[in-house]
Amino acid sequence: MFEFKSAVSPSVFSGSLGDGIMNTIKDIGSRITYGGQAGHDQRVYYVNIKEIMGNRYGTVNPIPFRVVDNNIGLDVDVSLRCNGEYSFRITNPVLFYTNVCGNFGEAFNRSNIDSMLKAEILTALQPALGKISEQGVRPSALPGKAVEISEALNEALTEKWGKLRGMVVASFAMNPPTLPKEDQEMITNLQRTAVMRNPNMAAATLVEAQASAMKTAAGNQGGAMMGFMGMNMAQQQGGFNAQSLYQMGAQQQAQQPVQQNVQQPAAQAAPAQGTWTCECGASNTGKFCANCGKAKPAQAEGWTCSCGTVNKGKFCQNCGKPRPSGAPVYRCDKCGWKPEDPAHPPKFCPECGDPFDANDLV
Repeated sequence: MFEFKSAVSPSVFSGSLGDGIMNTIKDIGSRITYGGQAGHDQRVYYVNIKEIMGNRYGTVNPIPFRVVDNNIGLDVDVSLRCNGEYSFRITNPVLFYTNVCGNFGEAFNRSNIDSMLKAEILTALQPALGKISEQGVRPSALPGKAVEISEALNEALTEKWGKLRGMVVASFAMNPPTLPKEDQEMITNLQRTAVMRNPNMAAATLVEAQASAMKTAAGNQGGAMMGFMGMNMAQQQGGFNAQSLYQMGAQQQAQQPVQQNVQQPAAQAAPAQGTWTCECGASNTGKFCANCGKAKPAQAEGWTCSCGTVNKGKFCQNCGKPRPSGAPVYRCDKCGWKPEDPAHPPKFCPECGDPFDANDLV
């Protein structure tokens, strides 16, 4: 970017003294040729590349801002006004000199370009706030998104500031934005109304209103009885009372765990001990099917191998493993019921309820 040439103008302070004196005399002769002026044009420009702070901005006209609140189903555009400060930095001095202050005869100060920068900042602020609003950020939370807004501004100003002037937005600060009174009241009323969707909150509000009405009725000059009668008539006209709202809230809370259990896969439910499925598809626990009356099929006697196969002999008919030595076999000594896995019976007999113990060993 910058180039220094010592041979353009001779100096007695560089090189040998004799050569310096001779070159200086030659330069004097050259200047006589140009009417006493230097034959080379030399200029020095000082550019401040530090962060330039204290640049204020403010929206003269409101900026449309989308307010989204998924909790209450709100999606509306409001008018937003904001103000604050920003700072910028010159990252390419040559580009800044070439396109901004190259033909300026005097010192080029910030005031010479401040109005243009402020107008471009406000122009780029609208799409930047649009990107922030898509994230569901409320207007009151915008000051906490200063870093994201600064990045969005740099993205919007890349062509005008970065590639044309060699400048970038260093930092961006925003004071709490303001909304018109009617927009603020609209959002507040919608949020308060959405709270009443909860029956418990609606009941609490109704109880508070009834308590206030009772205090007013007690101080009625026409008589407390007339006041309470009027309040009772208004309550009956409303169709709801606090007790019914509380019951509705309790029902909703009770239904929530039931709905969660219904959504769970049916495969997670383990079948009860002693339950068998008939050919008709009905599940039963007794000796006969409750749907078609068929008798419970005879259970296979034997022992269960580690591969899951029920066997009667000394070796597994599936994998060939020998029957474990000393494996106990159980059968109910009261009704004769035999478990599907004789070596691992349930705690109680599903037919008669007798507990399995040493008396049931075969």
